Amino acid sequence: MRTGAAIAAVLIVISSHTLARQTSSAPEYGPAKGTLVIVGGGPMESTGIVEKFIELAGGPGKKFIIVPTAGGNRRPDGTLQAYTEEDVIQPWLKRGITNVKMLHTHDPRVADTEAFVSDLRTADAVWFNGGRQWNIVDSYAKTLTYREFHEVLERGGVVGGTSAGATIQGEYLVRGDTSGPDVMLTLEPEHQDAFGFLRGTAIDQHINTRNRWDHLIPVMQKFPKLLGIGLSEGTAIVVRHDTFEVLGKWKVAVHDNTRLYQPWEKPYFVLSAGDVYNMKTRRIEKLGTGAAQRGRGGSGER
Repeated sequence: MRTGAAIAAVLIVISSHTLARQTSSAPEYGPAKGTLVIVGGGPMESTGIVEKFIELAGGPGKKFIIVPTAGGNRRPDGTLQAYTEEDVIQPWLKRGITNVKMLHTHDPRVADTEAFVSDLRTADAVWFNGGRQWNIVDSYAKTLTYREFHEVLERGGVVGGTSAGATIQGEYLVRGDTSGPDVMLTLEPEHQDAFGFLRGTAIDQHINTRNRWDHLIPVMQKFPKLLGIGLSEGTAIVVRHDTFEVLGKWKVAVHDNTRLYQPWEKPYFVLSAGDVYNMKTRRIEKLGTGAAQRGRGGSGER
C-alpha cells in the first residue's frame, strides 16, 4: 500500500511539472495550434499571400469558408445587404480551390444556431473579406459562430483576412466606430473588442496608401500594454505561436511601447518582407530580403 501511495505521489509530481511546462510554453499572443494570415488590404496578386494561405490550409483540396460580412449588413437605404455564394466564392474557385463555401448572416441569432455553424465545424480554413470590422462584430460576437472560429485554430487550421478582416483578428478593435473609419478609439462599448485570434494586439491596415503610419499612436497611448501592428496594402504577417513573418510587397509598422525611442523618432519601427519578429520577446529573430529601413523618418536602427 505504501509503495502504491509513493508511486501515486511521484506521478502527481510528474504531472504537475508537465502541466507547468505546458502552461509556461503556451503562446502569449498567437494561437497554440493554428496559423493566422493577416493582410493590410489592397490587391494581393503577385504577393504570394493567397498562395501561402492555401498552402497553410493543406492545399486547394481542403475545406475553405469565406466570410463576406464586413462588406456591410445593410445598404444605404436601410435594406438588408444580400450576398450570393457564387459571387463570394468565385475568386477562390479561380485559384483552384474545390471545396469552398460562403458563411454570412446579418442576424446574431442565426449565427448562434447549430445549423449555421455546421460547415464551419469541419473547415480547415476561414477567410474574412474586407469592409467595416464592426459589421463582423455585430453578426458574430458572443455567438456559437464566434466560438467555432476559434475552434478552427484549435484544430490546427488557418484563419486569414484582409483590411477589416485583419483588424478583427486583434484584441482591440481599431476603427470600430460606426460613425466612420477615421475614429480610432470608439466610445461604443460593443465595438471595442475584436475577436482576439492574435491576443494583446491592435491591428490597423492600409497604412501606406491612406497615410495611416501614425494612426495607432493614440491607441498605444491609451492601451500601452498592447502591441500595435500597422499593415501596408499587399502585405501580410503570417503568425505562428508568438512569432510572425512579413510577407508581401511593402512594410509593417510595429508599435512597441517597451522600446526606448529618441525624441526625433517615430514611436514605432518598420519591418519588411522576410523579417521574423517575436512578439513575446519583442525581438527581430531574422532579417529578410526587404529594404533595410527600421522606421519611417529614421525611427530606430536595423
